[in-house]
Amino acid sequence: MNNRAEADRFESMVLVHLGSAFALARWILGNDQTAEDVVQDALVSAYKSFSTLRSPYAKPWLLQIVRNRCLRHIEEKRRLSYEPLDESFQEDTSLRNESDPEGILLRKLDEEDIHDAIEALPEYMREIVIMREFEDMSYAEISQVIGSPIGTVMSRLSRARKALADNLREKLQESPL
Repeated sequence: MNNRAEADRFESMVLVHLGSAFALARWILGNDQTAEDVVQDALVSAYKSFSTLRSPYAKPWLLQIVRNRCLRHIEEKRRLSYEPLDESFQEDTSLRNESDPEGILLRKLDEEDIHDAIEALPEYMREIVIMREFEDMSYAEISQVIGSPIGTVMSRLSRARKALADNLREKLQESPL
C-alpha cells in the first residue's frame, strides 16, 4: 500500500473488524496474549495483501486470514507437543431456540459454564459457533472464512450445538439449582 488513501481505505474496511478478529482468535486459541499476537500477525498480512481484496465485505476476508493464522499457530504447537486432535462428532440439535427445553436450561446456566462448554469444543466446531452465534455471520460468510461448503458449515454447527447442549446438560445435572 503506497498511498494515504489506500491506508484510509484499509482502516475503514478492515480495522473496524478488529474486535471480531480478536474474539475469533481468542476463542480458537484460548489465550488472550496469543490471540493478540496472532491477530497482529494477521493484520500485517492483511495490510500487505489488501490490494487483492475484491469484495466490498472485508470481515470474512479478515477473519479467514485470522483463522488461518490461528490454525497455523495450533499446528505448530501440536507438532511440538504431539497432542492428538479431538475429532469427535455429536448428533444434531439447536441451542438458539429459547422456548425449547434446552433453551430454558441455558438461561439457568451462568456465563462461565457456557464459556467453558464452548472452550471444550474441538477447534473446528468452536470457530463456527463463535462466527455464527457471537459474530452473527451468515453461513455463506463462514463458508468463505473456513474454505468449506455451506453444507459443511451447517453440519458442523449442528454438531457443535448438540455437543454444547450435552455438555451444559451434564453441568446442570452435576450442580443443584
